[in-house]
Amino acid sequence: MNLKECEILIQSLEAEKAKADNMDPSYYAEIDAQILRIQEETYKNLEAWDRVYLARHSERPKAQDYIALLFPDFMELHGDRGVRDDKALIGGLATFEGKAVTVLAQAKGKNTEENLERNFGMCSPEGYRKALRLAKQAEKFKRPIINLVDTSGAFPGKEAEERGQAEAIAKCLEVFSTLEVPIISIVIGEGGSGGALALSVADRLAMLENAVYSILSPEGFASILWKDASLAKEAAKQMKLTSYDLLSKKVIDAIIKEPLGGAQKDVKEVANSMHIYIRDELKQLQKLKTKDLIEKRYEKYRRMGSEAYEES
Repeated sequence: MNLKECEILIQSLEAEKAKADNMDPSYYAEIDAQILRIQEETYKNLEAWDRVYLARHSERPKAQDYIALLFPDFMELHGDRGVRDDKALIGGLATFEGKAVTVLAQAKGKNTEENLERNFGMCSPEGYRKALRLAKQAEKFKRPIINLVDTSGAFPGKEAEERGQAEAIAKCLEVFSTLEVPIISIVIGEGGSGGALALSVADRLAMLENAVYSILSPEGFASILWKDASLAKEAAKQMKLTSYDLLSKKVIDAIIKEPLGGAQKDVKEVANSMHIYIRDELKQLQKLKTKDLIEKRYEKYRRMGSEAYEES
């Protein structure tokens, strides 16, 4: 049973439970136990395509949800000081355990209207340039940077290319690689292509358990490699895009666990786990001298690149 089939079966059981009237308590308990057994069995054997489904789930918490829980005093800043404010990229100031930080996040909407406003989390050049502006400001005032990654990729429209999409992403890679402050990035949903990589050059890169991180979407991969987007499920398996795949390859540093059923089942629990991870890693990173921090970041990505080259 795949994950989608599991959800349909659970929904039918919950509907059956809701329709029942004045039944013996043991009847409801049995349905709950049955639902739990189905979930446990299914989630023990998730395939890569199931993780993609969860990463894209319409009810999956967005960056805004985590910001509200992790940084209650968050103050958003706007604009790239050049063209406009890109709402696909949220950036601003906050405190974390009493210390000032800069928060950058790719933001999807929670409904169709919000998704249109935020361009489905696909940043334009102005979004990446806003991130650069705030990252340099963070460096100036010695504030650690927390990035939340959630995008299927950078916006591929003609106008984005005309305004220098590739250059803006490349500049992010260059600048973030040498920033003199600690950087922690967490992939909370989709991490697709250069659009995600722009905010992923960090001292620590973690993923939520059911997030995915890849060079492009499985549909795009299947279309290019096999000329058939319907083979996306097989592509997802071949791409090794799950958190467990990437941890085994040392592309990421940690997996942040999600509750049974995905992050949408208990966003507060997930946010608490993220809080603990950020707290512990910041403590370690802030002990390093600036020179050592940058050198270790360089070594991290140099090693990653060398290993990827050897595998190819």
